[in-house]
Amino acid sequence: MSDTALTKKVNIGEFFKSNIKSYSMFLMLAVILIIFAVLTGGINLTPRNFTNIFIQYSYVLILAVGMVQVIIVLGIDLSVGSVCAFIGAISALVYNTGIGMGPSLIVALLVGLGVGAFQGFWIAYLQIPAFIVTLAGMMLFRGLSYIVTNISPIALKGDGYKQLASGFFPNLMVGDTDLTPLIAGAAICLIFVVSDCIARKSKIENKFEVPPAPLFIGKLVLVCVLVMALAQRFSAYRGLPVIVAVLGITVFIFNFMMRNTILGRYIYAVGGNARSAKLSGINSDFVIFLVFCIMGMLTGLAAVVSTGYMNTALPQAGNQFEMDAIAACYIGGVSASGGIGTVVGVIIGGLIMSVINNGMLLMNMGAAWQQVVKASIVLLAVFYDVYTRRKAGLN
Repeated sequence: MSDTALTKKVNIGEFFKSNIKSYSMFLMLAVILIIFAVLTGGINLTPRNFTNIFIQYSYVLILAVGMVQVIIVLGIDLSVGSVCAFIGAISALVYNTGIGMGPSLIVALLVGLGVGAFQGFWIAYLQIPAFIVTLAGMMLFRGLSYIVTNISPIALKGDGYKQLASGFFPNLMVGDTDLTPLIAGAAICLIFVVSDCIARKSKIENKFEVPPAPLFIGKLVLVCVLVMALAQRFSAYRGLPVIVAVLGITVFIFNFMMRNTILGRYIYAVGGNARSAKLSGINSDFVIFLVFCIMGMLTGLAAVVSTGYMNTALPQAGNQFEMDAIAACYIGGVSASGGIGTVVGVIIGGLIMSVINNGMLLMNMGAAWQQVVKASIVLLAVFYDVYTRRKAGLN
């Protein structure tokens, strides 16, 4: 065996070892899909059910995109469910004035930003633990949602919210096939391949380690196959859901931010060691404040989506939203010790939670057992994180 081949083999082994969490998440998702396919007679794999998963649980994925940043900086946000109910009620009242969908969405995002700034100020600048601040926020905004709604549902006067949460883009039919999802999937694959190739080239030029070329190409092929397979599922039912496009844009923006911007690097630095980051010239308090502002804005978006799905603003809406978002993060590879986590990882974690919830519903499993299953999964995910960190000598 040549030295080059030996080096390549060692690099491949190290690559898999350092990325074991990422691959285990994809494997876990595949195994869960197969298990529920057996238990439900394949119902969970139908195009209609795939579409329903994204429509019904899109709020979890949106909240998880914000929650991953909060947990990376060693924070937590227990208030997102109550804030969703509060913002949902406020934005529904605004929408019912006839102002339109766009301005109502902007109001929801701005209110979310205000809530995030309010809580972030207490956490970042007054040094109150995030657990305490957001626990108080959970009670505060739940009470405010009851006050705003007068403990009565607010029906939406129009289909704007519903179109965003559960509507579809116009079909582009060729025979029995809708080309809209397929075109969108092909565009996503092209953007992904080009951006990853550019990122790899940049890393090589700057002397950073990169995975071997066969593995890199294999990853590109695998991701593109999965994207096009999902697009085909959408194509075989009613087409591309609007919320999938909204979710895709959200994931792209924040994944790019975390991987390629100064703010993203600062977030990881603060999560890894806030004191060292501050000594390095990073304004750790401001970074934490911004993270909670982002969480608030994404909670505003999730509030609009969840309200649109119900087509009504409910005072009791958002129950346990925070638990689903936190669970998605830990299942998606975010470290309980901070400083580690990716947006793509928590999306996979959110999909795992969504597939499990959907599978249990298809099996008519009782709500009590659903809670037991979800709690067990979260506990195992955190145990796995702690165990792997101890084994690697990181704790």
